[in-house]
Amino acid sequence: MALSTTLHPSASTTAEVRDAGTTVALNQVSWGAVFAGAVAALVAQMILNMVGLGIGLSVLNPTGTDTPTAGSLSTGAGLWWVISGIVASAIGGFLAGRLSGRPAGTSAYHGLVSWAVTTLVIVYLLTSAVGGLIGGAFGGITSVIGGAGSAVGGAAQTAAQAAAPSLTKISNPLDGIENQVRQSTGNQDPQALRDAAAAAVRAYLSGDASQKAQAETKAADALAKAQGIPADQAKAQIQDYQRQYEATVADAKQKATAAAEATRSAAAQGALYAALALVLGALAAFFAGRMGSVSPVVRRH
Repeated sequence: MALSTTLHPSASTTAEVRDAGTTVALNQVSWGAVFAGAVAALVAQMILNMVGLGIGLSVLNPTGTDTPTAGSLSTGAGLWWVISGIVASAIGGFLAGRLSGRPAGTSAYHGLVSWAVTTLVIVYLLTSAVGGLIGGAFGGITSVIGGAGSAVGGAAQTAAQAAAPSLTKISNPLDGIENQVRQSTGNQDPQALRDAAAAAVRAYLSGDASQKAQAETKAADALAKAQGIPADQAKAQIQDYQRQYEATVADAKQKATAAAEATRSAAAQGALYAALALVLGALAAFFAGRMGSVSPVVRRH
C-alpha cells in the first residue's frame, strides 16, 4: 500500500513533463513554413507588380491627349505597390501559418516572421547588385512608359518653342546679360570691342564687392567704346544690367528654395507612407497566419 502511494506522484510528474514538452513543441518556429510563406509572398508580389505594369501600359496613349500625367502615374504606381504588398503579405502569412501546423497564436507569429523575411529579401534586392540585374531586366519595359509619356510632352514643348522662340530661358543670368551686351549695337562695332565690353560687364556683375566701383567704371568705359555712346549712358545701362542680374538671381534662389522644400516634403511623405505600408503588410501577414492555423491533435498516453 505504501508502494502504491509513492507511485502516484511519479505518474503526475510524468504527465506534467509530457504536457510541457507538448507546449514547447507547439510553440517552436517552423522555418520551413516561414521560408515557404516568404517565397509565396515574393512570387505574389512579382505577379501583382507585372499586372500593375500591364495596366499602366494599357492606359498610355502617345498619340492622344488622354494620356495620364506623370504625377497621376506615380501616384497610381505607389498605391498599387502598397496594395500589392499587403495582398502578397497576406498570402505569404496564410501559407506560413497553415504549413506550420500550429494553433492560432503560434501560426500568427509564423505569418509575421514570414513577412519580415520577405521584407528583408526585397530590401536586399533593391539595394544590391542583384537588384540592379533585376532592374535591368525590366529597364526596357519601363523605358517604354517613359518614352511614351515624354513623346506627348516633347511634342507640346516643341510646338511652344516654335510659336514663341523668344521665351526660351537661359539658365545662367550672366550669359543672358552678356548676349544683350553683344547684340545691343546690332553687331556693327568691332568684335574685339564687343568682347571687351561683355567681359567687363561680367567682371562687374560677378566680381568682388570691395572693387565694385572700379569694375563699374571699367565696364561703363568698355560699353561706351563698343556702342559709341556717352559714358553716363553706358553707366546707366550697366546699372540696368545690375538690377536685371539681381532680380534673376533672386528668382533663381526662390525657385531653388521652393524645389528643395518640395523635395523635402515629398521625401517625408514617402517615408511615412512607406512605414504605413510596412505596418499594414505586417498586420495582414499576422492575421492571415492566424487564419491559416490548425488545431493539432495531442495524444495523451
